[in-house]
Amino acid sequence: MPGDDLAFALELAELADSRDLTPVTDADRAVERALRERIAAERPGEGVLGEEEGDDGTPVRWILDPVDGTRNFSRGIPVWATLIALERDGELVCGVASAPALGRRWWAARGEGAWRDDDRIQVSEIARLEDAAASCSYAHDLVALEGAVWHARGFGDFWQHVLVAEGALDAAVDARLALWDYAALVLIVEEAGGRVTGLDGAPPRPGEQVVATNGLVHESLLELVGETGPAK
Repeated sequence: MPGDDLAFALELAELADSRDLTPVTDADRAVERALRERIAAERPGEGVLGEEEGDDGTPVRWILDPVDGTRNFSRGIPVWATLIALERDGELVCGVASAPALGRRWWAARGEGAWRDDDRIQVSEIARLEDAAASCSYAHDLVALEGAVWHARGFGDFWQHVLVAEGALDAAVDARLALWDYAALVLIVEEAGGRVTGLDGAPPRPGEQVVATNGLVHESLLELVGETGPAK
């Protein structure tokens, strides 16, 4: 059974999924406001860092992206999700990515593995970059990878990272992201056995590109995409 933190994160995901998500600008604000109110009522002393309303500045905080994939959502493309993570004193504790239009939810807690709905997930065992399937957000990264990997496409947003976590993709090279864009996804990928860093191999940082892989192709991927440099 999920621990208290993860169980509450999953409750927040249920609340987010239940909101009426139209129009898009109202959806972002409405979901974050609903989650903030629930956290304040049930977890006093724990703050929020959210895309819409900023950072409460507390050592224990919920990191929220109410609608990741906003442009998809605005055009009726079902690939969007609410991202929820809990951070205690700088360490990610649990994370949830809930995609109600797809009918799927991914979640993880530190040391407890990663799951899609009721099924435990793990990254692939592909060890060579030339055998790998990869996704990129930026065109220059996609061009760099097309001739070096078995399959390269641009899935984007949360979707490419959870595909890495469940082994459908072997690598994802994302755009420059805010913390709420990747916090939940880092834990899901890592608990599935993968690795998440910046282009320099250091832990991901806000405002920098984020790379997620199965771990086996990570160094060779960084060497390849690092040559192109981050987008300006």
